[in-house]
Amino acid sequence: MDDEARTIDEQKTLRRAQLLNVPYFDTSRQQLDLYPEVLTVSELYNLKIIPIYADAHNIRFGITNTTSQSTMANLRQRFTDQNINYFMISDMGYSELMKRYDPPKKVEYQDIVLQNTSQIDSISQTLANVRADDLMAYITKQAYLLQASDIHFENQKENVRIRFRVDGVLHPIAELSQEKYRQLLSSLAIAADVSTQSDDAQTGHINNTYQMADNTQVTLNLRVETIPAVYGMDVVLRLFNLNPDKMSLDQIDLNHYEREIVDGIISHPSGLVLIVGPTGSGKTTTLYSIINKLNNPERKIVTLEDPVEYYIPGITQIPINSRKDSSGFAEKFRAVLRLDPNVIMVGEIRDIDTAKTALQASLTGHLVLSTYHASSASAAVTRLFDMVGENPLFASAIRLISAQRLVRRLDDQIKQAYQPDERTIAWLGGVINSFPPHIEKPGLDGIQLYKPGSSAENPFGYKGQMAIRELLVITPNIHNELKKPAQEITSDSLEKVAIAEGMTTIMQNAVLKVLAGETSVEEVLRVVE
Repeated sequence: MDDEARTIDEQKTLRRAQLLNVPYFDTSRQQLDLYPEVLTVSELYNLKIIPIYADAHNIRFGITNTTSQSTMANLRQRFTDQNINYFMISDMGYSELMKRYDPPKKVEYQDIVLQNTSQIDSISQTLANVRADDLMAYITKQAYLLQASDIHFENQKENVRIRFRVDGVLHPIAELSQEKYRQLLSSLAIAADVSTQSDDAQTGHINNTYQMADNTQVTLNLRVETIPAVYGMDVVLRLFNLNPDKMSLDQIDLNHYEREIVDGIISHPSGLVLIVGPTGSGKTTTLYSIINKLNNPERKIVTLEDPVEYYIPGITQIPINSRKDSSGFAEKFRAVLRLDPNVIMVGEIRDIDTAKTALQASLTGHLVLSTYHASSASAAVTRLFDMVGENPLFASAIRLISAQRLVRRLDDQIKQAYQPDERTIAWLGGVINSFPPHIEKPGLDGIQLYKPGSSAENPFGYKGQMAIRELLVITPNIHNELKKPAQEITSDSLEKVAIAEGMTTIMQNAVLKVLAGETSVEEVLRVVE
C-alpha cells in the first residue's frame, strides 16, 4: 500500500473524527490482535465495523464514515455486559484489517469470453470466492480487456446479474449472490463516495489502484451511477477507457466533406457548436477531439464537466456536481466568462439558464462547445427554441449542430456478401432518392450487401464501432428559416431545408456505409429510429 496515500487517508480520517467529535484511532501505528469471536466476517462486511480491542469487560470498535448510527446503537444493546466504545478509523485501515479477518483465497482468474455462455457459471463461482476489492478489480479489468463501455449490476429476485456493454450491446457475464453483492456494494460505496442507504440516484467517481490476491495491480477509472430498484440498489459503472490517441478528428469517422465543414466551423473565433444524440453515442469523444484540435498555446480553453472524464494537458478543466447543485453549470459558466477564455466546453446543456448563457457567450466572442439530448440536428434546434423562447439573436449564435449515433462495424475478415431482397432494395431506394444534391445517387442493380459472419475468435461478426452523423450548418437559407415565428418552425420543415442545403441525415449517412460494406442493414435499423 502506498505510504503517502495511507498518510493522506489517516489525516482525512482524523479531521473527520474531530468534526464528528468521535475519538480517532490510527490502525497503522501498531499490530492489532484479531477478535473473531465478537462478530462474524459477514457482519464485519455488512455493518462496516471492526473490533480493535476486546476483553471480558470492554469492546472497542473501529468505525468508518459509512458505519450507521443504528448499527452502533444496536451493538450497545447486543453487548450489554461490556463497556462499548467507538473509534474512527480510516477506510484503508478498515480494508487492511478485513484482509486479516477474511484472508484472500487462492483464486485462478480466467479471462472472460463473451460468446461462451457456459462460462457464466464458472465466472460466478470465481466471484463467489474472492474478496470484494478483488471482485471489483477483476470485473473491471475484464471489461477493459473486452473494450466494454460500461458494467451493469442488476438486482433480481434471487441474485444479481452482471452484464457488459460491448459495441453498444449488453452481454451477460456472471451472477452474484445477494450477500456477495452487498460486500461489493460496500467496497464500491467507499471508493466512489456514495451511500448504500440512499433512496435517491447518486453519481460517484473511482480512480484507484487495487492490488489483487494474485499480486496483479489494476487501476480503475470509472463513473459510478446508482439507483434504488425493487430488489436493491442497481449500479452502472461507466469505463473511462478511451485511448487518448483516438481523441482526434482524424479518428472519428468524418468523411472528407464532413471534415471540411468541421474544420471551417471551429476555425471561427465565436459561435455555438452542439453535438447531439442519446447516451452512448460518442458525443464526448467528438467534443474532446475538437478540443484537441483547438488546443494550442495561443488559446485559453476552459471546460465545465460532470464529471471530468479525460484529462487534457494545456486546458483548464472544472468539475461540476450537478446532482448537488442544480444550477452548477449556469453559475460556473458565468464565472468562467470572467476568465477571458477563447473556447468554452460545457459538458451538457440541461436547463434554460445554461442554454441562454451558452447562446450569449457565443455571441460575445467565444467559441462554445456542448452536448444536447435530441434525436436529430433539426429536433435539437426546435427543442432549443422551446427552451429559450423566441430570440432574434438565436439563429446568429449557432454555427453547427452535429447529431450522431454509433453502429457496429462489420469484421472485414469474416463478413458475408449476399443479394438483398426486393423489400430491402425498395427501402434503400427510398433513402437514396432523398440524398442531398452533392451526393451522387448509386444504382441498385445487382447490388451486393454484407452481413456479419462468425468465427471462433469473433462469433458476433462485428469489430468495433463507428459514428454515423448529420451536420446541420447554419447557412443563410437556414438562418432565414430560423427567423420565422417559432410556431412555424418544425423539425421536418427545417430538415428539408437542411437537406436542400447539403446536409446528409443520419439515415442517409448510415445507408452509404451499408452500401460500402462497412456495416449491415440490421445494425442500422437496430440503432437508427
